Amino acid sequence: MPRFTIVVPVFKVQGYLAACLDSVLAQDFDDYEVIGVDDCSPDASGTILDEFARRDARITPLHLVKNVGLSGARNAGLARATGEYVLFLDSDDTLTPGSLRAMAARLEATGPVDVLIYDYARTYWDGRLLRNTRSALLTEEGAAAFPLRERPELLSLLQIAWNKAYRREFIEELGLRFPPGYYEDTPWTYATLLAAGSLAVLDRVCVHYRQRREGGNILRTVSRKHFDVFDQYARVYDFLDALPDGAHWHTAMFERMIDHYLKIIKEPGRLPEEARAEFFHRAAADYRDHLPEGFVRPSGGKGYKYALLERDNFLLMSGVGNAAKGRRVAKTAARQTINQSKRKAMGLLYRSHRQADLDPNLALFSSYWSRSVSCNPAAVAAEASRLAPHIRQVWAIRPDRMAKVPAGVHAVPVGSREFWAMAARATYFVNNVNFADTLVKREGQIHVQTHHGTPLKKMGLDQRDYPVSTGMDFTKLMERVDRWDYSLSSNGYSTRIWERVYPSNYTTLESGYPRNDVLVNATADDVRAARAELGLGEGTTAFLYMPTHRDYEREFHPRLDLAALAARLGPDTAILVRGHYFYDTSGPLAGQHGSARVIDVSAHPRVETLYLASDALITDYSSAMFDYATLDRPIVIYADDWDIYSTVRGTYFDLRDEPPGAVAFSEEELVDILRSDEWRDAESASDRAAFRRRFCEFDDGHAAERVVRRVFLGEQLIRPVTPVAERTPVPSPSELALPAPSSAAADQPRPHAQWA
Repeated sequence: MPRFTIVVPVFKVQGYLAACLDSVLAQDFDDYEVIGVDDCSPDASGTILDEFARRDARITPLHLVKNVGLSGARNAGLARATGEYVLFLDSDDTLTPGSLRAMAARLEATGPVDVLIYDYARTYWDGRLLRNTRSALLTEEGAAAFPLRERPELLSLLQIAWNKAYRREFIEELGLRFPPGYYEDTPWTYATLLAAGSLAVLDRVCVHYRQRREGGNILRTVSRKHFDVFDQYARVYDFLDALPDGAHWHTAMFERMIDHYLKIIKEPGRLPEEARAEFFHRAAADYRDHLPEGFVRPSGGKGYKYALLERDNFLLMSGVGNAAKGRRVAKTAARQTINQSKRKAMGLLYRSHRQADLDPNLALFSSYWSRSVSCNPAAVAAEASRLAPHIRQVWAIRPDRMAKVPAGVHAVPVGSREFWAMAARATYFVNNVNFADTLVKREGQIHVQTHHGTPLKKMGLDQRDYPVSTGMDFTKLMERVDRWDYSLSSNGYSTRIWERVYPSNYTTLESGYPRNDVLVNATADDVRAARAELGLGEGTTAFLYMPTHRDYEREFHPRLDLAALAARLGPDTAILVRGHYFYDTSGPLAGQHGSARVIDVSAHPRVETLYLASDALITDYSSAMFDYATLDRPIVIYADDWDIYSTVRGTYFDLRDEPPGAVAFSEEELVDILRSDEWRDAESASDRAAFRRRFCEFDDGHAAERVVRRVFLGEQLIRPVTPVAERTPVPSPSELALPAPSSAAADQPRPHAQWA
């Protein structure tokens, strides 16, 4: 049998599960098994579990046919355990390096104890790490193994199952299982400690207990289910009464129970307001029923609350709570006054407009820091015009970009009186980045974060580890994230990243990226028209070159001699060059125009037109590769500075090992790839197919429809995603006969032509 069995219950943790399992597999002690219990999770957690199991035979996935909750999932894993000791690890937490080896060493030193208790630390999104405040109780001084009577203070540790290793035969002899309901760890914890013949402690942080910003702890949910605590303590007392020395522990257990009840009463965000009195009276009844003979109440404020319970006086207890609440309200009001004084830029006008009712049919759109009418927000706006024409659309645009707003689009300059009026009264906000910090989200307003690319580079909270590439205020970032109601995703890979690096209480819409609908739904005529618009003749092979932005470079520096490249590729080749929007490319690219076959398309308003017109994409680390893959056309990676980029900016996977096609590390290699068939050979196609399956998962041409129906029309059942294998990409230019379209045909509006 293995030394340890680690039971990992899994439910809606797709953003955290990989880190949890990685922390186990990275241990320097390998005599263990992992039972991962997929509790019918509705997200990709079960798939992630299976992927890890395929990589490592020590992981056994167990997929339950119906959701049974945390207790049921743990029990299912426990039933499969074969290890000498059983550990429980929540799937959003992690083991610290060397933990299993430290546990094994401690058990060697203590001998076969029934329960080994180890320590934990809370980890926070902002990088804080706080050790258990009662860690001093885990001192290893004194006897290595001992009964609870020698150290009864261990009963005051937090009632959790995952800070202990349990001898499996001891658990089986007790016949112990986790009960249903909230606070399921309470009877389990007390039963194992009280029944153990021998205990041991390990004065070491073995678990990092993640404090999720988005409220992953179900005990912080307002619900009547908190009444389950009474059933849990009834189980504790039933167990206690069956123990030979149970009477010895009545006083200690009574205090633990009453302290727990008082905590639930005191904590905001647990009991519904109308249920507080009922809960108090139930707690008072338990107080009277289990009051030990000769019990002496604690002194001070705690003793006063005990007395109120003993007398079942909710009115006085409520007064104590209201006084504390009044102090909190006063402090909150003081903070708000200070904050409001700091927001002078918002102005009296904006505040006055916020007193008016919201306009239920007004939507404010923005894209790329209000630079343009483009990307996912533009695609959503176009579909809303079709499916939800009652929605009045207004775009927020920088004053210096107003002249470039397409005809027929209602736009207001950011910072203007019109802008603040719209921001105060709009019900819907759609953006592919964040709106400014000065924008205050009112109750009833709905924010949709569309994002603007599948992430190769590290994003959100992960950027904390790469200070050279960011000067971001992460506290402010999280405040902006807290405004989101919806976050769009184009694949499960992105979903898991977004939910982890932007932790908050939004809903993920695995809709696909709306901006890619036009690529999936394009026709052969759209391809011909795109080619004609760019002046690309029949028989011309067009390579679209799109390098990404580098945070450590203030100016754009072309990494290729494009004129020389075009000359070497021959007269039937054109290179379309699109510099990143963060850079002014006019100067750097001007020197590349020595060849008529180098075409600067940086200012073209619709990148999708460039995608459709091109035969292949050349990029380095741009998210353009993920969008372009929907076309199933060749992609060539030019990764001449991968080591620098991946070190300074950080990436989620090694593009060299999982590319969408051929990879070049020098200009000479790139020329060789493009002059041969390597850029479009069978190996390149195989890499692209795998890449497309992974990253084009939800991009089936109906993304914008899904978003509009859910957000603007309130429909819960939306169109299912068409699998990648069942999609037929639009023919590439080389697959088409390309006669020039007639002037009349070229003048006809094309579907989604306004989408950028």
